[in-house]
Amino acid sequence: MHTKTLKQLSALLQSKQVSATELAQHFLQRIERSDLNAFLHVDAALTLRQAAAADERLASGDSTALTGIPIAHKDIFVTRDWRSTAGSKMLANYVSPFDATVVDRLGQAGMVTLGKLNCDEFAMGSSNQNSFFGAVKNPWDHSAIPGGSSGGSAASVAARLAPAATGTDTGGSIRQPAAMCGVTGIKPTYGRVSRYGMIAFASSLDQGGPMAQTAEDCALLLSAMAGFDERDSTSLERPDEDFSRDLQNDLRGLRIGVPREYFGPGLAPDVEQAVRAALAEYEKLGATLVDISLPKTELSIPVYYVIAPAEASSNLSRFDGVRYGHRAAEYSDLTEMYKRTRAEGFGEEVKLRILVGAYVLSHGYYDAYYLQAQKIRRLIAQDFQQAFRQCDVIMGPVSPTVAWDLGEKADDPVANYLADIFTLSTSLAGLPGMSIPCGFGQGDKNAKRPVGLQLIGNYFAEAKLLNIAHQYQLATNWHQLQPADTE
Repeated sequence: MHTKTLKQLSALLQSKQVSATELAQHFLQRIERSDLNAFLHVDAALTLRQAAAADERLASGDSTALTGIPIAHKDIFVTRDWRSTAGSKMLANYVSPFDATVVDRLGQAGMVTLGKLNCDEFAMGSSNQNSFFGAVKNPWDHSAIPGGSSGGSAASVAARLAPAATGTDTGGSIRQPAAMCGVTGIKPTYGRVSRYGMIAFASSLDQGGPMAQTAEDCALLLSAMAGFDERDSTSLERPDEDFSRDLQNDLRGLRIGVPREYFGPGLAPDVEQAVRAALAEYEKLGATLVDISLPKTELSIPVYYVIAPAEASSNLSRFDGVRYGHRAAEYSDLTEMYKRTRAEGFGEEVKLRILVGAYVLSHGYYDAYYLQAQKIRRLIAQDFQQAFRQCDVIMGPVSPTVAWDLGEKADDPVANYLADIFTLSTSLAGLPGMSIPCGFGQGDKNAKRPVGLQLIGNYFAEAKLLNIAHQYQLATNWHQLQPADTE
């Protein structure tokens, strides 16, 4: 049951071969047996109540293709019934009075929530080691990271603890863990998916998206998730779309841009080999490869690590111990209460980013850092538009290496930041991007660690990206492979 795609599960539910309750029980049992630390909060009674309601909808004929299918939510989306912690001590016991729009929309489609998923604290990290609740293990190799910040989401789908999960991507946090855990994930165009009820990290970059086994599954999920939301000032007013509509289009004549900057000295040979093999497969499907340049790629790291912390320092000022979340037990006045609360409640990486953000926004440094970063951000976006004059889609690696060992880069934040070199520019430009499994690298320990192929499209090209990914998945089986202990 757990090996089936959403489309297959939907067919079983619609034909009454399995009930939503049976499906929920199956996945709850798998979650209970798991030692990956992917889930932060599970409430079986709540899940089974939702499943019973889904069974009623299925019986009455008032169902969608997603009704009765279980899903788990990254703990960055607030939920009325499950805790919403953002992986932080600051919110360790917080329960929201409302659901995030993403949670609400998928709930309206009839999906059944399995629980909340572990993530880097406030989505800040590339390894899922920054969570207050401990690191998530990679299902393919328990000594490796799952990627971050949506590590719990990617690990739960890879280990078949959930057939689908939500994630968020600020600088690669859907694509990088999807690549490192061998699942499919898509970050939509900025503004496609509502940020209402998503605990904010960097408001001009954060974007929610789905993670699942296949591109076809992601198309189903994104069709339900995306849409205008008047409660989110950055939400785009566009008609609802069926992102499955182009899945069957063949790829003859497709021009694939291959950025030379993505294949330089920093790229591990095993990752390059898997990515080039995937590009060769696309040529067999009728596509042609076009050599392109994205010259500002190397600037995306300094630009991102000025803009994102600046926005984080502003967004995280709300966690002051006054309204919700953790409050220091001992203090003599209001100022000391703020200081102690924030010193106790935030982890080291979050404090580091708040300090960097406050610095680059401070008087005398704003022009030199923040303003300059915003100017270069515009140039990065222009690089992509120049490239899309020559090609229909851009492809390359998601990460320079396969997943590294747990604890390996824990004391070196810059080494973690460098792992995002191929994903940050897409986020800075607000473009849609996705990761699909395309093979395995060896890593350092001769263990099987997945490699992801990154697909980058122009604005609002999600349906095209999903089509390109789906056709590859029809021709290959990387997305069907699963870790040995998930049988």
